[in-house]
Amino acid sequence: MQYEGGVHRVQRIPKTEKQGRVHTSTITIAVLKKPNKREEIIISPSDLKIDTYKASGPGGQYVNKTESAIRITHKPSGIVVTSQSERNQLQNKENAMSVLAAKLLQAQEEADLSKLTQARREQIGWAKRSEKTRTYNFPQNRITDHRIGKSWHNLEKIVDGDLEPVIKAFSKLENKE
Repeated sequence: MQYEGGVHRVQRIPKTEKQGRVHTSTITIAVLKKPNKREEIIISPSDLKIDTYKASGPGGQYVNKTESAIRITHKPSGIVVTSQSERNQLQNKENAMSVLAAKLLQAQEEADLSKLTQARREQIGWAKRSEKTRTYNFPQNRITDHRIGKSWHNLEKIVDGDLEPVIKAFSKLENKE
């Protein structure tokens, strides 16, 4: 399926066309890997810098004089989270760790989406008609692959799933490289 990505052009005469004019349509196809199931984020303690400090705000004198607030810095990513909503350090650390895990997961998802978008863009370009990879010409019963400059007749057979001639052409091309 790796060779199917790109801009495909279909030329046909619709049944409703009374003057026999050829209509041209395009579709973009991107062949992408199935995304992996998201696993739980594992955070190594050596990747963390944990600071404690005196909290401010509500909580009375206890909060203001003990170092119950937590600041966690994830060294590899530079993400910093803080928690001072609870009265004790352990609860604030647990809160900060869960927020950090959520932020790291979000950053990972954004990176994955960026890679996916880049892979898609490489395959389909800007989806302009001039960037076509393959043309399905129904009036002439022909498929043309513009990347390798080869055409095949008997369009219906190929569209119905007999891709053997197309696959062979790309296999030969791959073997030459």
